Amino acid sequence: MVNSERILNEFLELVQVDSVSGKERAIADLLKRKLSEIGLEVSEDSAGREVGSDTGNIIGKLPGKSGAPVLLLSAHMDTVEPGRGVKPVLDGGVVRSSGATVLGSDDKAGLVAILEVLRLVQEENLEHGGLEVVFTIWEEGGLFGSKNLDYKQLSAAAGFVLDSDGPPGTIVTRAPWQDQIGVTITGRSAHAGINPEAGVNAIMVASQAIAGMKIGRIDDETTSNIGIISGGKATNIVPDSVTIQGEARSLDPTKLAAQTAHICEAIKVTSDKFGAKARIVVDRVYEGFSLDEQALPVRLALSAAKNLELTPRLKNTGGGSDANIFNSKGIAAAVLGIGMNKVHTTEEFISLADLSGNVRYLLEIVRAAQRLQQGQQH
Repeated sequence: MVNSERILNEFLELVQVDSVSGKERAIADLLKRKLSEIGLEVSEDSAGREVGSDTGNIIGKLPGKSGAPVLLLSAHMDTVEPGRGVKPVLDGGVVRSSGATVLGSDDKAGLVAILEVLRLVQEENLEHGGLEVVFTIWEEGGLFGSKNLDYKQLSAAAGFVLDSDGPPGTIVTRAPWQDQIGVTITGRSAHAGINPEAGVNAIMVASQAIAGMKIGRIDDETTSNIGIISGGKATNIVPDSVTIQGEARSLDPTKLAAQTAHICEAIKVTSDKFGAKARIVVDRVYEGFSLDEQALPVRLALSAAKNLELTPRLKNTGGGSDANIFNSKGIAAAVLGIGMNKVHTTEEFISLADLSGNVRYLLEIVRAAQRLQQGQQH
């Protein structure tokens, strides 16, 4: 039976443990202890050393005996800034941040749901085929934990990443590919008041190039952005260098390739026009994924929603998550909505109903995997 009071108390406990990206040690140690107390085999990988965090990913295993599919349950441990000294506020049927920090429901609501489901599986002696838990580091801003996870330790057939907005029953089945685009434009310096015509203004070249780009919402599957531009030394010096950082994303890799090429071409053509040089570096941040309704995690999530009389909502997202990396590593993984609202802001909140609803839904997914196994045996 879902224990709403226990869920709330644990959520309030976790959000008050500082765990901004790269500084997840305190929350990791607490989670390792909790997983061990529930009865999981717990380990920590070396991802922290690879990415500069003080912590590795936490991996927990609860072996099963039923022959049902092994399920991966995952959430990330880190939060964005301002995320230190969180003071949660109970406000009627919701938990809010105090207004000075984020709340951290992204993604501590996911952590709490997984912990409580594991307890219920043990307390109610529920049959399952095996549960593998991954609590990742440094998801925010780069998916660094999942990118450096020791996948040799996992055998899951389907994964569920608890890290999206939307109420329980929300199932993210498509997520984008993303390219990061870094540019250095080199012009020629000169005195801005005496002989500006001898210079090539790198900032002007960059601004002309950006003005000629399609930026923002390109179509219903594709976006792009120029997010950072910096350069120049003084107002009386024609700037000889400027750096630009941008990105492109799309649910269609062909469209992404076209948009990235468009940005790069605008830089090249404009630089050539004004006699500047451009160095462009494109990095694939992550691969996208697309799961149809027959994919195992989607089938299980739909079955669970039906049993709980929830209205399932299959959706696309324009954001990346650890599920992008899991899918690229061969673990079919869907992202579940967990009811977090206004994340990454100091107005973040989550309802008590969704905190408990997340547990009911994830527990029903575990049961759905068991029902699938039983149906295959008949």
